[in-house]
Amino acid sequence: MSTLLNISGMTHFFGGLRAVSDFDMALEPGDLTGLIGPNGAGKTTVFNLITGVYHPTRGAISFKGKPLVGLKPHDIAGLGIARTFQNIRLYGDLPVWQNVALGRQFRVKYSIPAAILRLPAYHREEAEIREKAMRLLTLFKLDNRANEIAKNLPYGEQRRLEICRALSSDPQLLLLDEPAAGMNPHEVEELIQLIQWVHREFKLTILLIEHQMQVVMGICPHIVAMDFGEIIARGSPAEIQGNKRVIEAYLGKDEEEEEKEPA
Repeated sequence: MSTLLNISGMTHFFGGLRAVSDFDMALEPGDLTGLIGPNGAGKTTVFNLITGVYHPTRGAISFKGKPLVGLKPHDIAGLGIARTFQNIRLYGDLPVWQNVALGRQFRVKYSIPAAILRLPAYHREEAEIREKAMRLLTLFKLDNRANEIAKNLPYGEQRRLEICRALSSDPQLLLLDEPAAGMNPHEVEELIQLIQWVHREFKLTILLIEHQMQVVMGICPHIVAMDFGEIIARGSPAEIQGNKRVIEAYLGKDEEEEEKEPA
């Protein structure tokens, strides 16, 4: 089995601040991996570096053996990487189905003149895009909302719509950035089932950032923990839960232990 995503020595500075330091990760096809850490640990920066929003100060990133550093976000998406965002980024004033359809626009094959002149090639491909959008919405049980304005959907359904839109680009790697943010307990349980279903049915590799440990520990066989831009632990949910450095990152060091450390 060949490595799908390989990151080696990835380091990134914002001015004089080191946001990510010597980050290494390899994802195989079909992996479902959690990336955790306290606020400011550098998790979303890792996603931004993978997807071309930022270019690393040093280090290498490759996807299916192709280097990603220096590529633009839409080129990286075209290779088969899709993502969602910590803060929902839908086209709020557009209908639900158009949000999903727009997730596929960078793959269209008709020419600009065909679009301007509304030639048969344009109408044919746009019809195919809408049909695919409706199939996805049906799978996500959102087809009854297809013509509603996206911003009018309940919060949990907006999150589902964002994942649905990401899948419309036919990715092989899906990056989920805190999909449970702002959800109530019932919505979180539904999200857990949704991610497991997406992973299984679409045969995707998934890298998941999440603060809610219920989500990460419940669905990710492998977890990577970060703090201050560095990886501090890797392992199974049980190994991460018992890791001293991870506990300290979230809860702080015990005062008695701090006193024992040399000045």
